[in-house]
Amino acid sequence: MTPSAFFRAAHALPFASLDTLIGAGGALVIAPHPDDESLGCGALIAETVETGRNAGVVVVSDGTGSHPNSKAFPAERLRALRECEAQAAAGTLGLPTNRLSFLRLPDRRVPSEGLAAKRAADAIAGAAEAIGATALFVSWRLDPHCDHRAAYALARAAQRRLGVKLYEYSIWGERLPLDREPDQAPVGFRFDSQRQRGRKRAAIACHRSQASLLIDDDPQGFTLDRSMIEAFVNRDEIFLEMRP
Repeated sequence: MTPSAFFRAAHALPFASLDTLIGAGGALVIAPHPDDESLGCGALIAETVETGRNAGVVVVSDGTGSHPNSKAFPAERLRALRECEAQAAAGTLGLPTNRLSFLRLPDRRVPSEGLAAKRAADAIAGAAEAIGATALFVSWRLDPHCDHRAAYALARAAQRRLGVKLYEYSIWGERLPLDREPDQAPVGFRFDSQRQRGRKRAAIACHRSQASLLIDDDPQGFTLDRSMIEAFVNRDEIFLEMRP
C-alpha cells in the first residue's frame, strides 16, 4: 500500500471517544523525543486529564540530537533545556509533574533490543502500572526515524507484559520518505481534537528549542516550521491499532 493511500485512509478512520480508546483506566504516552508527546498526542493528553482520568508521559531519548553542533547548547545543557520544555508543555496540558518521566537514552541511538532495551521496556511498564493505564500510545512502527521505531519496539515489549491496548501515532510518516511501504491498511481511530487545539498549540510552543530559532548556532539543527506546526494542531489526532 502506498504511503499516500495509507494516510488518506487513516484520515478517514472513524472517530472514537476516550471511553473507546482507553476505557475507564489511564493513558500512557511514550514519546521518542521531548515534543513528540505534544505533537502526536497533545489533545488526547489534555482531554484525558480534563475528564479526570490518569495520564502519563515517558520520554525515551535525551533529545540531544536536535542540535548536535551547537556550542551554546552542548549536550548536557541541551538535555536540561529540552526536559524543562517538556515539563512546561506537560503543565500546559494539565499533566502533573510526577506523571512525566525521562529515560534519557541516547538520541538517534535508542536501542530496540538488548539489556538497555529491556530496562527501558520495564520502566515503561512500571509507569503504566503506576497510573493504571489501560492503553499505551507510541510512535508508529514505520515512522522514518530510528528512535521512533525503537520506541515502538520498547512499547510493544511493555504491552506484551501488561496486556493492555497499544496505539501508534505518526509524526513523520506523511512528511518524510518511508523505508518501506505499509503492508496493511490502517486500522484504528481518529480523536476529535477540536476542544483542545488551543492547549495543544500552547504545549508545542513550549518546546522553544524545536519550534523557534532559540538555538541559532547550528546550521544543521532541527526546527519545526510553521506549516508543520499548523498541520499538527489543526488535524485530528490519529491512533492506529495495527496487528503486531
